[in-house]
Amino acid sequence: MLQREARGTGEAGRSARQDALAVLRVRDGALALALLPAAVAIVLWSAGADPALCLPVAGCAAACLALAAASALLMARSRPALTPVIEVPERAAPALHGLIRELAERLDVPVPGGIALTPDCDSWLEEIPGRPRGARGQPPPAPVLVIGSPFLWWMRVGELRALLAPVVAGTGPSAHPDIAAARRCLRAWDATAALAAGASRVRHPLLAFSGLLSRRLLRAAAQRAGDMERGVARAASARAQGVDQGLRAAAQEQVGLAYAGWDRLLTRVALPAWRIGRWPRRLDAGVVAALTELSRRDRLAEGFAARLGERPACDLLEEPGAVDEEISLLAARLFHGIPQGRGADWAPVDWGAYADEVVDRIWRDRAARLFAALDALETPTLACALDRLAEAAGAAGTDELAARVDAEAARAEAAQGVRQESPPGTMPPAFPPALQPLPARPSRGERESLAEHVAAAVCCAAADTTGAVPGLDWLDGPVLLADGVRRRDLTGPVHRLVDEGDPGPLRDWLAAAGVRPDKPVRLV
Repeated sequence: MLQREARGTGEAGRSARQDALAVLRVRDGALALALLPAAVAIVLWSAGADPALCLPVAGCAAACLALAAASALLMARSRPALTPVIEVPERAAPALHGLIRELAERLDVPVPGGIALTPDCDSWLEEIPGRPRGARGQPPPAPVLVIGSPFLWWMRVGELRALLAPVVAGTGPSAHPDIAAARRCLRAWDATAALAAGASRVRHPLLAFSGLLSRRLLRAAAQRAGDMERGVARAASARAQGVDQGLRAAAQEQVGLAYAGWDRLLTRVALPAWRIGRWPRRLDAGVVAALTELSRRDRLAEGFAARLGERPACDLLEEPGAVDEEISLLAARLFHGIPQGRGADWAPVDWGAYADEVVDRIWRDRAARLFAALDALETPTLACALDRLAEAAGAAGTDELAARVDAEAARAEAAQGVRQESPPGTMPPAFPPALQPLPARPSRGERESLAEHVAAAVCCAAADTTGAVPGLDWLDGPVLLADGVRRRDLTGPVHRLVDEGDPGPLRDWLAAAGVRPDKPVRLV
């Protein structure tokens, strides 16, 4: 078995090196093409050709060399946009660094040049431009290991080790000079193309030309570059086959579960807070609560909760709470965006205060917006709102009302949290495929937005006149709790009113819940 693994590693490694050489041949071909006019000029001068022919050729050669040199210098100085991460120095996580060193020694590969965390469910190796390279003929510095922070909080130590084994094994191929050189070329071309995409062709003609050339080179090398990375991945996977093989399947199952819980937590819990300028400060702890709740509800996942008695991987950090807070703020900046100059308006919120400081605030804002659209701010009672909504439905003005409420909601959210755009001529932030920004305002129909505002007004009235309170569901976000139990029966009556103009079911719901629709709704 060990012989098969070694043979698979060697074959994949050789294939990756051959593809890397093919990428470098694309670079060398472009260089040869730039030198061709100069070679023609030298041949003509050596052959004693007519100066009337030699001078134009020499001028063309000089222009080509100058343009090639300037473009090469621009490409060499271009730096790809790095994925925003939280660096974890050894003093902050000696146990985690020790685990990675031990893993690298067992795999017989270079130790990663550092460890960083990303607020997403993914792990990879990232080259850091500008770091000193080894001497000629020596391996370049090892890349940084980037680990998805939800893995540290949800996975157990053994599962994390099994998950990271093939990733750490990738430092072996990364140390090969040909693969490292090919990757540097590809990163430089990609960075130049991205930089040129945001620049004016008129104001920056050299950058525009370099961008065009970089795109051509990327297209020419695309097939071999993809084959090279696949070969590197195969070699790393084959090298890691013998490490924690029994835990490999369990770790992969946890990846899918962690991704599902993380996605629900971001879109249902974090995003509503971000949209009003608050950021939950312990997202990774929240994903554990969300996945534990999922395990309780879903019989297919209930076995995963039994693992929670084992040591979590976040214990490998010296101060997991502080790291979680850094990651949570980075997640707010990446997935939603904090407007430039408005960072001071954003404030953290603890999970214990989420219901009062986020859920209640969202309901009050939506209720105020609804009453304003209904011209009912002077008498902000639920009874008045229901009457006017029924009148609007009877007169066919519902679509217009829904559009007005939706437009006002969009304006309010844009004023609170416009995504920060990159300045002209600069590169946008880099995001791996899984690490993409969430929409500042999820797209939904205008009727659906109106229904949300009506439900918010009902929840405010219920909180003001009964014992109901705002609450947090780890998987579904803001909810209404009555006697500690989530009320799930409000959606149907609200949609009957909004879609059909029938307030009867909602009035019945209010009566059954003991809500006083004649009492003013508190909007502040």
